[in-house]
Amino acid sequence: MFIYDSVEKKRRLLEPIRENTVTIYVCGPTVYDDAHLGHARSAIAFDLLRRVLKALGYSVIFVKNFTDIDDKIIAKMKQSGQSLEAITTFYINRYKEDMHALGVEDADIEPKATECIDEMIGFIQSLMALDVGYVAEDGIYFDTSKDKRYLSLSGQKMEEETLLARVEQKASKRDQKDFALWKFTKESSEPSFSSPFGQGRPGWHIECSAMIEKYVASKQGHYQIDIHAGGADLLFPHHENEAAQTRCKGHHQELAKYWMHNGFVTINGEKMSKSLGNSFFLKDALEHYDGEVLRFYLLSSHYRANFNFSEEDLLMSKKRLDKLYRLKKRLFDTETMSIDEAFKEAMLEALSDDLNISKALAILDEMISNANEYLDANPKDKAKKGIFLANIHWLQSLLGIGFHTPLAYFQLGISEREKQEIESLILQRTEAKKAKDFTTADAIRHELEIKGIQLMDTASGTQWERLN
Repeated sequence: MFIYDSVEKKRRLLEPIRENTVTIYVCGPTVYDDAHLGHARSAIAFDLLRRVLKALGYSVIFVKNFTDIDDKIIAKMKQSGQSLEAITTFYINRYKEDMHALGVEDADIEPKATECIDEMIGFIQSLMALDVGYVAEDGIYFDTSKDKRYLSLSGQKMEEETLLARVEQKASKRDQKDFALWKFTKESSEPSFSSPFGQGRPGWHIECSAMIEKYVASKQGHYQIDIHAGGADLLFPHHENEAAQTRCKGHHQELAKYWMHNGFVTINGEKMSKSLGNSFFLKDALEHYDGEVLRFYLLSSHYRANFNFSEEDLLMSKKRLDKLYRLKKRLFDTETMSIDEAFKEAMLEALSDDLNISKALAILDEMISNANEYLDANPKDKAKKGIFLANIHWLQSLLGIGFHTPLAYFQLGISEREKQEIESLILQRTEAKKAKDFTTADAIRHELEIKGIQLMDTASGTQWERLN
């Protein structure tokens, strides 16, 4: 498999540290608010990576953390009057619910920062012993001048105004590039932890390095893990700082062999930002659209490309997904056979090229088109039907789509109250037909069509779908 390395800025052949095993660490959310579309995009992108690697025969160890101690969480505590645990537990659970709705599988390991405080303290102590960290009035800082490769990850120049704006400016620092390893407690009401340096809490960057070292890092060799992934906005300063402190800790190891970053999400052409008031919460999107529909839409653009969310594009994407379910509907009385190996090989070949989803979905479209053409000419070929159904079932594990029954899929977006009303009208129509009152039956059909409901009279009774 080839993946695009954000550091080397080129496609590289994946050669895992350990044969046939790939270790992946993805930066998870800071849990002080609901997940937004940016979280969803990143989660789906690397969920796909994990699925493809497994389909290729790799064993995957997938880690995604939760940052549950942070300035933003403390601000939320002051605003809401709730405890740290109450806030973080609530939003971790909410995040996982939203991800499950999108078909994103849980990580193998999901550490919380507060569970690894001892490891973070030990990490800082190692840096201090090597004279890489120093004490300032408000905390312990990493001395970036001690890392000769600092900024090699992002390839940035600190003189650039846009970068300087992303670095916290403080008079207590020796150099404005330096970053906090440990923050001393400012107020007694703040959550804090005991340490040899004084009461306080860890800086953001030290959290991921310590959790990687604790849960998944290789103790030997040049690299700790295979792939470190996250949003493009994390490349600097977060990932840059992670890499620097790990490199300087004394083991002469680089943090990751490969770095992967997904593109930004924009809404109406503007970068999604809470300050702009356009941070589209995922829970709001899920109120209007099924999780699988959202997943397919967010999946359909290459993970490295910036993504502009628009409802018009989402609805166009749904029509593409509809075709898969139309085919599945034609296979309702079919037993699953063996998968079409040529289709499987073509899909995996496309996705092995840095998750080339455009090519993969074009192959899927072609499979659907060819299947429908074949079934039009050979509607009773059960063996071939079984192969087509096997193809669809395999997509459930590869792309995380196709789980719904066709009947359930084409009724998505209809409330339970509306379903009861529709079923009541269908029952009235059935009784009218029995009484040979075809005028009333036709009127009910017309009434439902106006409401966007299409009826299909089958041998097993009347079924219905929502019209697009």
